[in-house]
Amino acid sequence: MSKRVSDEEAIAATKLWLEKAVIGLNLCPFAKGVHVKNQIRYVVSAAQTPEDLLAEVLKEFEVLAEASSEKIDTTLLIHPQVLNDFLDYNDFLEVVDAALEEVDLAGILQVASMHPQYQFADTELDDITNYTNRSPYPTLHILREDSIDQAVAAFPEAEMIFEKNIETMKNLGHEGWNALGLAEVQGDKVSK
Repeated sequence: MSKRVSDEEAIAATKLWLEKAVIGLNLCPFAKGVHVKNQIRYVVSAAQTPEDLLAEVLKEFEVLAEASSEKIDTTLLIHPQVLNDFLDYNDFLEVVDAALEEVDLAGILQVASMHPQYQFADTELDDITNYTNRSPYPTLHILREDSIDQAVAAFPEAEMIFEKNIETMKNLGHEGWNALGLAEVQGDKVSK
């Protein structure tokens, strides 16, 4: 990112993306409930290095593991100043998974990935399907395994979400994505 954003700006952009894309396009049918109940913890990291970010990730693991799910069900750790390159970010996810194991929280928590340059394997960079995971800033989404299990149990055909999202994005197209007004928060318009 070229200019330093305030915590408030980063959270506002992330909430807008969550409301318009994730919830608005129903990319994650489980997001609306925790959003309306204010059970999402938004944390903006000032980390400048992956090492500093890892320390914050470990702290957030602890916060989420110790908090009641009624109070905090999930955490979005937004880190605008570090891991802006998607390949570096993607490599860092292995470090995060190893850290979950080290602190004995694997199977209790998990981390999902969102990034402004997100790219699924075997897709082109500008493939519209990548936008299902394109957040305004690099973000680590820390989730409770129990909450995922409950949501999946309550949602018929949860295994079809990924395929449905691909279809949604292809139907929406680049023009539809741009019409959501998220390109400004993400710093660029999608050209296609």
